[in-house]
Amino acid sequence: MLATDVHADDYALTTHTSEDILDCMKKGQLDSISVLPNMSCFQTCMELLYAAVPTLPFLPKLSVHLDLVEGRSLAGASAVPLLVKDGGGLMGHSWGGVFLLSYLPWKRRAAKQQLKREIRAQIAAAQTAIGRAEDIAKEHHIPHAQRGLRIDSHQHVHMIPVVWEALTEVIAEDGYTVEYIRNAKEMLGAFLSEVSLWRTYRPINFIKNRLLSIYSHRADRYAKAHGLEQMYLWGLVMSGRMDHARIARLYPKIAAKAERDGRVLEILFHPGQTTPEEVSEEIGREAAKDFYLKRDRHTELEAVGRMKELTARG
Repeated sequence: MLATDVHADDYALTTHTSEDILDCMKKGQLDSISVLPNMSCFQTCMELLYAAVPTLPFLPKLSVHLDLVEGRSLAGASAVPLLVKDGGGLMGHSWGGVFLLSYLPWKRRAAKQQLKREIRAQIAAAQTAIGRAEDIAKEHHIPHAQRGLRIDSHQHVHMIPVVWEALTEVIAEDGYTVEYIRNAKEMLGAFLSEVSLWRTYRPINFIKNRLLSIYSHRADRYAKAHGLEQMYLWGLVMSGRMDHARIARLYPKIAAKAERDGRVLEILFHPGQTTPEEVSEEIGREAAKDFYLKRDRHTELEAVGRMKELTARG
């Protein structure tokens, strides 16, 4: 039987984003969420979560959403000079800068050490907060199925080779028990088979799909070696607009492929919308315009609300 994981990224990106995700959690619509630890609103957003936990039907699984492209450095700018821009924020608003660090031999070794410092700091901050939410759930007898550390990342930067190496070394050196590391491995055939939908996809997302597919083999090997479930991700080709109409049309093919291959299907949404007043240098105006302020995030919020009926039908 197919195992699905309806997931929301970007909790603690902004307060309003987090409130939208919390609304989904209160309705029992999300199996898991990812928590950004390096925005200035992080503590405020976690307090909202702590207050809501006793009212939830269950506490979704909580992943550390590593952020190496936006927000603040938690390790400190002086500790990670290759990762920060002017003012101490992390490297801009795409993962191109981090990507280049994998392929500049004269910077790679230093970059990996600095990445390890930043990854350690972000995991520590997020895990402390996640642990408190789990304690509240236990105290109030709220079901929660998580067994260990869960890791993914903003814009999937953890899949980039130098970041993957830094992350897995931190996990090994610090002795974390890992339940899940996102493998951004998305099948392409289902999208190509529906010719009438081709024009509804952004071409750049096909490039993203293929590049991350190349990197996914390393994640597959790691999962096999460490007894983690193998997975497919759905949310790359349709990134930014996971709407119900196309999901319902594609779901039978994608679900059947995941079930045949014995993989968990993680269906990735960004259902939290940022308000104009929340735009700051932490996320950048261009990123806000292209992603965080768009009506498409409300479209994804609506789609999340209909996922349980779709997955229940199989």
